[in-house]
Amino acid sequence: MTKTIRSALIGWGIITGLILLEFIWIYSRHGFDGFRAFMQEAVYTHIPIALASAALTWLLAGLLLWLILTGRFTKAAGLTWAGFFILAFLYINILRERVRYGDIDYYTQAAFALIRNQPLPDTYFYPPLWATLLSFLTPLGENGILLVAWIANVLSFLLFYFLLHRTLELYQFKPYAAALTATLFLLVNMPVLRTFMYVQVNFHVMNFILLSILFYRDRPLLSALMLALAIHFKASPAVLVLAFLLPRNWKWLLSFACSLILVALFPAAFYGTSPYFDFINNFLFINAPHGLSLHDSSFDSALGMTLSYVRADAAIVRVLVLLAKGITAAVVIFLCVRTRGFLSTAEGKNRLFDAVIPLFLGMTLLSPLVWEHHAIFLSLPFLLLLKKVESPAEWISYGAVYLLVFLLPTFDYFPWSYGRLLGILILLLLLWKSHQRSSNTFFPLFNTWAESLFDLKTQTKTA
Repeated sequence: MTKTIRSALIGWGIITGLILLEFIWIYSRHGFDGFRAFMQEAVYTHIPIALASAALTWLLAGLLLWLILTGRFTKAAGLTWAGFFILAFLYINILRERVRYGDIDYYTQAAFALIRNQPLPDTYFYPPLWATLLSFLTPLGENGILLVAWIANVLSFLLFYFLLHRTLELYQFKPYAAALTATLFLLVNMPVLRTFMYVQVNFHVMNFILLSILFYRDRPLLSALMLALAIHFKASPAVLVLAFLLPRNWKWLLSFACSLILVALFPAAFYGTSPYFDFINNFLFINAPHGLSLHDSSFDSALGMTLSYVRADAAIVRVLVLLAKGITAAVVIFLCVRTRGFLSTAEGKNRLFDAVIPLFLGMTLLSPLVWEHHAIFLSLPFLLLLKKVESPAEWISYGAVYLLVFLLPTFDYFPWSYGRLLGILILLLLLWKSHQRSSNTFFPLFNTWAESLFDLKTQTKTA
């Protein structure tokens, strides 16, 4: 077996070498224009992304052979790696079929605006860090930025799989249960797909947040830096800071404040402070009266669109939106303070791990815009409710959340498009009903079943 795998890996290496030799030969003789004679642009194809898809898949195949040959594809890690490769091959193939559209255009416009010393465009609603990083890629042109951002998203998603797996383990999922849960959840997932298609920054933001949680106990300085980076990529994770205030870990809080300032200095060093004022103006513009979209599952859109059919006054709509968000904020803060049982029931630094879960819903529901891809931020609270959902009615409600938020394709048809908002509110209700529950009867059984399912020794004894 080892000899066969080694031969396959050698063959993979030889073919890889031939591909590189062809690339070098074409480029050395004809430059990049020479590749046109060797390529065709098919329907729904963006050549750089099509080639990047093929290259990443080929490299993953080589990685798989190497893991098997070196003995790293062990029984203990086998299910984790299996989920990784299934998700990688699936989404890379889906994303190869691409028509250029999405938020990447807004990012690109912002990057070029910085280079030209122009204000950030009013379609860019993020702190300046991401646009600053992309501005270094402007010599590559719009297609170059798209390609680099696309590859970064694929790699970030693969990292997200491992971090989600590790975070579930932190919350007492056994390794096989964590691998199985993360794989099945990400395998068919509308927010994941839309994040990919828009080339959104959600994977980067979630990775920073999960790293902040994972580092909190042993590496508080890195934990603080990770959350600061998440906030500088997308402002909404600032809501999560409330959970970090509860343990009164002054060392962490001081590190976070310093990190927030230091990261802010990076864009300012290149483009001054004006991009931050542009960001504030753009954010305030979101909250001003504007056109409504059925894609947007915010209170602003749902109430505004509904009341538009009866020609309600804009002031009434605004009051109702503020009332809905005020009630939501109060519920989220209550749950942040009172929730127990996700990880521990003790007061102290472990309190953070319970408190942060409802705040993921707060950072989503309180946003002035809630696009379908924002539901990726609900991954952790949704999956951790597997520890608490108990009655048949709760399980049916849990299934409804899965359908409405993570499975249902996007569509624009009033009022049914706002099913996503309903799903998020049901998720909040489930958190409310179970906030003092330590565990259900399902979770320990699931942990045990998942471990035994892939334990060959147990299966042999049973047989």
